[in-house]
Amino acid sequence: MTVVFVHGNPETAAIWGPLVAVLGRDDVVLLSPPGFGAPLPDGFGATYLEYRDWLEGELESIDGPIDLVGHDWGGGHVVNVVMHRPELVRSWASDVVGLFDPGYVWHDMAQVWQTPGAGEELLDNMMGGGLPARTELMTSFGIPADIAAAIAEHQNDDMKNAILALYRSAIQPAMAEAGRDLESAAARPGLSLLATEDPYIGANDTRRRASDRAGARTALLEGLGHWWMVESPERGAAALTVFWESLG
Repeated sequence: MTVVFVHGNPETAAIWGPLVAVLGRDDVVLLSPPGFGAPLPDGFGATYLEYRDWLEGELESIDGPIDLVGHDWGGGHVVNVVMHRPELVRSWASDVVGLFDPGYVWHDMAQVWQTPGAGEELLDNMMGGGLPARTELMTSFGIPADIAAAIAEHQNDDMKNAILALYRSAIQPAMAEAGRDLESAAARPGLSLLATEDPYIGANDTRRRASDRAGARTALLEGLGHWWMVESPERGAAALTVFWESLG
C-alpha cells in the first residue's frame, strides 16, 4: 500500500509534515506539482487539465495500491484524476470537492488572481519581498513558523506564474463543467474532508452536495480551517485512518 499526498497553493510538501509524523507510516509519497516546490518545466502551461495529466503520470510510476490524498488545488487535481482515470487509485480523499459544485463561486483572492494585471500585482506584493516577509505572510494564515519558512523558501517566479495560469484556466464555468463528471469519482471509495471554518471552498451545503454526487463519505473537521493538517494533524490523521481501515 502507498499513501500519496498532493499539496496546493501557495504551498510546498512541507505542509504535510505534522500529519505524516502523526500517521507514522513508511509508505508515504509526497508529490509536488510543477511550480509548487518543484520546477515549472518548459512548455508546461499549468492549466488544471495539465495538472491532472501530470498527476496521472506520477501515479502510473508508483507501486500500488494507492490511497490518494489532496489538499487545496492538490485536492482539485485528485478529484480530476478520479473522474478521469479512477483505476489508478484504491481510494481518494480531498478537502475541496465543493469546487466542483455548479454553485461554487471563487473566493475573492482567486478572482483577483484571475484578473489580468491585478493578479500579477497582488502576487508581486505577496511574494516580492524577502524570505522573512513571505514567512510572516504564511504564519499569518496560522501555519507554524518552521513550515511557513520552508514554504516561503520556494515562493518564486515559477510559483507566481503557475498560480496565475492555474486559476485563470479554472475561471467559471470551467469548474462547473468539470464537475459534470463528478459521479465518475464514485468508481473508487472517496472521502471528503470538510473543515467547517475553511473560507475558500464554498458553503458547507454545496460541499456536501458535491461529495454526495461523487459517492464520497464526509469526515467533518469541526472548527478547523483551510490548513487543518497543521491546525490539528491528529484529527486529520484519525479521519484518514478510519477511512482507510474501513476499506479492508
